[in-house]
Amino acid sequence: MKKGFKLILSVLILVFLIPQFGLAQEKRDFFKVGVVTSLSGELAFGGTVTKRGYDLWADTVNALGGIEIEGKKYKVTLVYADDQSTPATAAVAAERLITQENVDFILGPYASGTTLALAPIAEKYKIPHITGSAESPLIWKRKFKYTFGTIPAVSLIAQASIQTLAKDVTPKPKTVAILGIDDAFSKFAAEAFKMSAEKEGFKVLKYDIVPEGSDYTPQVSAIKALKPDIFAMGSHEKAAIEMIKIAKELKFNPQAFVQHYGMTTPDFRKGLGKDAEFVLGTSVWTPNMKHQATLLFKNPKEYANAFKAKFGDEPEYTNAGSTAAGIAFQEALRMIKAKPPLTQENKDALISALEKLNIMTFYGQVKFAVEGDFYHCNAGLQPVAIQYQGGKLVEVGPGKLQVVAPKFPTPSWDKR
Repeated sequence: MKKGFKLILSVLILVFLIPQFGLAQEKRDFFKVGVVTSLSGELAFGGTVTKRGYDLWADTVNALGGIEIEGKKYKVTLVYADDQSTPATAAVAAERLITQENVDFILGPYASGTTLALAPIAEKYKIPHITGSAESPLIWKRKFKYTFGTIPAVSLIAQASIQTLAKDVTPKPKTVAILGIDDAFSKFAAEAFKMSAEKEGFKVLKYDIVPEGSDYTPQVSAIKALKPDIFAMGSHEKAAIEMIKIAKELKFNPQAFVQHYGMTTPDFRKGLGKDAEFVLGTSVWTPNMKHQATLLFKNPKEYANAFKAKFGDEPEYTNAGSTAAGIAFQEALRMIKAKPPLTQENKDALISALEKLNIMTFYGQVKFAVEGDFYHCNAGLQPVAIQYQGGKLVEVGPGKLQVVAPKFPTPSWDKR
């Protein structure tokens, strides 16, 4: 009986240990990269933005034969998991990629809420994770060891459009109303608008945070009654499209519409058509920037051409940030000369390499902060204000970053 019990116990121990040791025993000559993003649900449009950026990185690397480590090239395989636009599913998806797919590292979600749910899973399993999209300051304030991000926090980005309206238009507007969505990202975008507006001397007539998926008509109607010069929206593109459509129905004519994040995406343009004209927003990357690099893409123009050839659309900064996340992993792997599959020792070394990384890419500098409120965020990029003019996005400020003068004030709906 004792021998039989010991045998059963030994089998049970092996069953529980195999998932933990599966990665070390696996043999392959390619990097297996887990990707968690929104392929369905409320944020599927944003998930497509990140997916395209990650796919372009992998396809470009593989077309060159793979990532070169000590004279040999190793291709990358992306294994996708749908977070269904919910934080709980993001955590489950990440755990499955790690324990069942044995991925070497993770490229992270589109949204901040799902990223905040995934990050503790990366900590639990000690697996490197870079998001090419999420912008909530909460991510970096929590100082996750295994999570990094290529896009600066929204608190650093969103202010550029407000600064442009304060310094680069005449006559200077005086008042602003702000409507934000209650999620991990959007409310911080709204907060950034508020802080920047107060700093620039604007009077904030209204600051309101509402649940996602609400009927925004009452809030927009209340804002219209206050007659603000600027209407600023802290939201993803779907909510912003709805708010602008409501403003048109109500014949609400502020001098400027400002939005973050979403106005840079193809979905925003398609959703509003000509009504996207004159909307202001912010970016940390455009195809017109002058970055020079030697990693995959020599400059923003080359990247934009490759993106358009593959997907038929112009890229925007989250596409670029997602591709840059892949480049960051690729260069860190080269630094530590790690070959697939990665051991835990390799993964820890990869974290150290990412903390030391300082590279110039087509997207700009990638250098992750290693202390402070933006820990592991690529916080050093310069935000630029952009505006739809003639159906295209152009750089309108602030100050020396201006390529084209902003069109201001926005014509009323009946005069467009």
